[in-house]
This record gives sequence, structure tokens and C-alpha cells, in this order.
Amino acid sequence: MEALALARKEEQNQQLKERILQLKKEKNAIILAHYYQRDEIQEVADFRGDSFLLAQKAATTDAEVIVFCGVHFMGESAKILAPNKTVVIPDERAGCPMADMVNVDGLRALKKQHPNAKVVAYINTSAEVKAETDICCTSSNAIKVIESVDSEEIIWVPDKNLGDYVSKFTDKKMIIWEGYCNTHDMLTVKDVEEMRAKYPNAEFVVHPECRPEVVKLADFVGSTTAIIQYCKESDKQEFIVGTEDGTGYQLRKDSPDKTFHFATKYLVCPNMKVNNLKKVAKCLETLSPQIYVPPHVADQARASLERMLQVK
Repeated sequence: MEALALARKEEQNQQLKERILQLKKEKNAIILAHYYQRDEIQEVADFRGDSFLLAQKAATTDAEVIVFCGVHFMGESAKILAPNKTVVIPDERAGCPMADMVNVDGLRALKKQHPNAKVVAYINTSAEVKAETDICCTSSNAIKVIESVDSEEIIWVPDKNLGDYVSKFTDKKMIIWEGYCNTHDMLTVKDVEEMRAKYPNAEFVVHPECRPEVVKLADFVGSTTAIIQYCKESDKQEFIVGTEDGTGYQLRKDSPDKTFHFATKYLVCPNMKVNNLKKVAKCLETLSPQIYVPPHVADQARASLERMLQVK
């Protein structure tokens, strides 16, 4: 019975993939998928990447329609950088709890308390928060961005774990917001120690959104893209991975001869996983739900995103 159900599911997925490819041509659309998406979505994507790579693609694509398979703030960033494009997401309920942990009123109050500080916002924020920000960053370029800012005082929002990691690479004073990623923050020292005991030959690679005491245990710390690159180039054959499990798709694709163990079974972002092939096909058919960002918000947020893209 189970084998039959799996075969049927595979057949349905194949039909959906063919339909998606056809719709992409008809609508002159491009599919951008974050590394945390389900495998079958990453398979149909034109580009897979982390927030930074996908923001760059959105800013430079010739397609008329961008299907953003990720969470809401990513679709907003794409719309801000490509205001004349139609940007759709498969499920508008795909939010980001960390992005929701910082709000405009709270940020404005903090700016008043520290009038000489510049605001650096992680890309995992709403368009409204980006509009209150001097420059955005991602985990790929956070250290470079901090160093590029013309101020010795930085207000950092919203991720305290990434903020703690970045603060170790700068002499600037960092005022760190108390947000965090629910998924990465779940990983504990105990989890890592148990996995290390189980797989003594494996290297531990981790995302800086994890807790500082977990990051401290790592053989390598980096963004999703950096982790994928490191594992691909490493001489090691076995890895314990401390980031969201969707990354496994690209890790296995790039390094089919290597073994990857996720550090806990809870490294799954439920918001990233609400998207599926059926929803991708439907949003291409109907060109909805569309991302809308009010023009005055978009203009201010665009400046902080573009400053980020200019940092080399």
C-alpha cells in the first residue's frame, strides 16, 4: 500500500512539474527558491540560494514574473528591488517569526535612545522595518556590512545570535535586539555532543543564527551558502549540519559521495515548508497572491537593500 501511495505521489509531482515548466514559459516567469524549501520545489527552481543570492537575482532578472518560494519578507525584498515586476508567493501565510520580533515603533524608540547609531537590519525583517534602516545585511555579508558603516555605534536588529557572532569581528559598539530564529535557536549543546559521540569522524558545521554556546563548538561557522561551499570543498567525508534541513538537497547534490547528519530532527522551518508544488502551480496560473509594498515604504527600504548590494 505504502509503495503504491508513494508511486502515485511521484506521478502527481511529475505532472505538476511539467505544468509548472509550461506556465513559466507562458508567463515569462522565474522561480527563485530558498535553500530551506522542500526538495521538489528546489528541483523546479531556476535559482536556488540564500537570502543574499536571491535578492541579487531578483534585482537583475529579465523575467516579468518572479515566483518567490520562501517566506514573506523575501518576497517583499524581491518586490522592492524589482518594483516593475509581478512578484507572487505560493502561500502568503509563509511568515517569519524572527522578522515579526522587531516592529517599527520599537525600533524608532531605540533610535531615539541612540541618536548617533546607524541601524543595520538583517534581511529577515519586514519592509516597514527596512525603511527605518540605514543598511541591510544577510548572514553571508554581515561582517563586511558592519565594517562598511560610517559609525562606531550600531543598532542591530533582529537576531541576537547572529548579532553576538558578528560582534566578535568588530570593535564597534553593538546594541543588539532580542530576536531569534525559532528553528536555529532550538539546537542545544547537548544535541551537538550526542551527535559528536555518535559520529566521531564528522565535522560540525553551523549557521550563526544558532546559540553562541552552540556556535562555539563548530568546526566551521557560516551562512547557508558558505556551509554548502565548505562541505563541497572539504576533504572530510562526513558532516553534522547545524542549519535548516532543506539545505540537505543542495548538500547532497553538490557532494553525492559525502554523508550529512542534521544535528537534530527539529531543524525544520514550518513556515518555509508550507509551500508545495501544487501551490507553486496555482500561483503561476492565477498570478496571486501578489506581494504589495506601499511605494513610500518601498523607496526607503530599497535604499537600505541597495546599499547592502553595493558592499564588496
